[in-house]
Amino acid sequence: MAPRPRPQQLPLSFAQRRLWFLHRFEGPSATYNVPMRLRLHTQPDTHALTAAINDVIRRHESLRTVFTETDGTPVQRILPAETADTPVEVLHTSTPAQLETLIAQVARHEFDLETEIPIRARIITTDDDEQCTLILVVHHIAADGWSLVPLMRDLSDAYTARSHGHTPDWEPLPVQYADYTLWQHDILGTEDDPDSLISQQFTYWKTELADLPEQTTLPFDRPRPPTASYHGDIHPLHIDPDTRDAIEHLAHQHGVTPAMITQAALALLLNKLGAGPDIPLGSPIAGRTDDALNNLIGFFVNTWILRLHLHPTDTFTDLLTQTREKALAAYANQDAPFEQLVELLNPTRTTAHHPLFQTSLAFQNN
Repeated sequence: MAPRPRPQQLPLSFAQRRLWFLHRFEGPSATYNVPMRLRLHTQPDTHALTAAINDVIRRHESLRTVFTETDGTPVQRILPAETADTPVEVLHTSTPAQLETLIAQVARHEFDLETEIPIRARIITTDDDEQCTLILVVHHIAADGWSLVPLMRDLSDAYTARSHGHTPDWEPLPVQYADYTLWQHDILGTEDDPDSLISQQFTYWKTELADLPEQTTLPFDRPRPPTASYHGDIHPLHIDPDTRDAIEHLAHQHGVTPAMITQAALALLLNKLGAGPDIPLGSPIAGRTDDALNNLIGFFVNTWILRLHLHPTDTFTDLLTQTREKALAAYANQDAPFEQLVELLNPTRTTAHHPLFQTSLAFQNN
């Protein structure tokens, strides 16, 4: 992948189009915010930290992009580096409760993607001179989970440089997110070309997901609301080292990955809980298929579906074999944008639940 000439109207990537549609449909909300809380065990140089945050914004075009429409089509508008600074407020709290309240308020910021760059930063000081909190909030349209690594690394490098009175001495990025967007549109081609990559991958998914159940049925303790509230919760599950070692050993024994082990186990659990024999599991995939993208901040992640069929006579080894075969086939067809796949398969549309699958498993390894 290499830098490309920029057209006058820069399209959105397929992943960005999905979030843009949701933004237009729901209006500004905090649903797709990616908040980051950094507890600093010293009082930072706020001027250097503010400069470092804006250094990162200037380095990554995705963090200084707004999204507008031209003749009904969404387009990216990248703001010039010299005008894209974001103000970084320094706030103060006196009690832990006030700190948590303020952090929650900052994390729930509702971005206006048409007029506002998709990142905010706040420095929160307390009466304790030995502690300070930095809150970064990025809209998902500009960053994914992988992006947090280059974001933190670049911010650390920039802060170190600014603290010593100079600008960061970075190697130039090989490409920017806009280059990826143009590459994606070129490489996938169009649906009306039967020889295009996107047509070939859609053919696979149409066959793989034919007659998919509308939703995974489980014995819930209450009915789904007519419109998803997004008021979820977190229930931690600790996997002890012995269990992790056993998963690694089993994966090596059967020529699969630990992620495949957990996918098969989850499908089996859902089956035992009453979900039936046809289990679709959603899963994110990084989407960074070129090394030039590894150090970029941007929204590359796509969604794929692992559809497993569980039969009463199957052993867990049989399920692992099926999982491996289905997962490898899915990886080979991972470029098909999920939002277009939904349009192609045209499931019953509802605001009550996610289309095509309602259970997702993310195996974080970055």
